[in-house]
Formats: sequence, structure tokens, C-alpha cells
Amino acid sequence: MQFQSFIWDLGGTLLDNYVSSSQAFLRTLEREGRTAELADIYTSLKEVTDVAILRYATGIPDFRRKYRLEEAKELTRPVLFPGIPQLLETLQAAGAQHFLVSHRDQQVIEILQATGILSYFTEVVTSDQGFARKPSPEAFLYLKDKYGLDKTLVIGDRPMDMIAGQNAGMATYLFDSVSQLAEFIKRVEESDG
Repeated sequence: MQFQSFIWDLGGTLLDNYVSSSQAFLRTLEREGRTAELADIYTSLKEVTDVAILRYATGIPDFRRKYRLEEAKELTRPVLFPGIPQLLETLQAAGAQHFLVSHRDQQVIEILQATGILSYFTEVVTSDQGFARKPSPEAFLYLKDKYGLDKTLVIGDRPMDMIAGQNAGMATYLFDSVSQLAEFIKRVEESDG
């Protein structure tokens, strides 16, 4: 198998959360007396949360914390992209290990438990461990050193995921859909054989 390990991002990659996160952002903004178009917030959050905060919440004290609290309510009902559990199972059955790197706190563990996929992951790295946020490769290098990772594919939905993986010397895939990812992995495996 070409890829022996996979490092996953959570939101927008395993978890289909951008709509609910955008709604939480808008509710938080409206509580502060501001508003924006939901589609614009969605686009900004896809770039990076800091961009959305700069565009819509500059000057609002403690906005990030208020937004995260509102978003956490939404994440008590997490939804995976269709096909994720099957893909994790298929890759693991072929001998691969799965890891997850998230800027979120320990709520990630609860999300993975609620969706039934926690058992697929060898280790989950969260913000509680104190690594620098992506695009820093720090958490990726930690996993690489701890587990001796060699043939690793980093899978994420934003450029910062790609930068972090590349700076750790790993292959990367910008997630678009489960079927496209599965097809990419299959093509790589076939070309390696």
C-alpha cells in the first residue's frame, strides 16, 4: 500500500459542519447587533475562521469565544460526510493507520464517539496538547516522530491543511468529496503496483 498512514482534518473533511458553523457564526454576530449574508460567512469560514472574524466581527470583544460556544451546541449533533466510515474501515483493513489533527479542544473526542468513528484513530491531536495551529506543521511532525510515519497522506479541506502537511514532508490531498478521495487513493495505489 502506497500510503501507510492518513492524517485527517475534522471539520469540512470528515465532518460536514460548515452550514451549521456558519449559522452559529451568524447567530453570534446578530446577538452583537451585526449581520451578514450566510453564504458570505460560509465562504469566509472555508478560508479560515480568522478571516470571517476580521470581515464581520472586528471590534466585538471576545467574539471567537462566544462563537465557539454557540458552535459547540451545533456540534453535539455531528454529521459525517456520507461514506467516511466505510472509507476509514477499508483503509484500516488494508493496514493503514489513521490520525486526526484539529484546532478544536477535547470536544473532538466526543464528536468522534458520537459519529462512531473514534476507534479508527490511533491518535487524535487537539488544541489541548498545545501545538501551534495549522499551517504550522508542529502537530504533524509530532505524529511523524512518535509513530515513525513515512508514507503519509494529509487530508484536509483548506489550504492551511495542505501547507502544514507539505511542511512536514507529507503528501497532501485537498478534500472535495469522499468518492473523489477514494478514487485518488485508488489511482495512486494502482500506479504504485
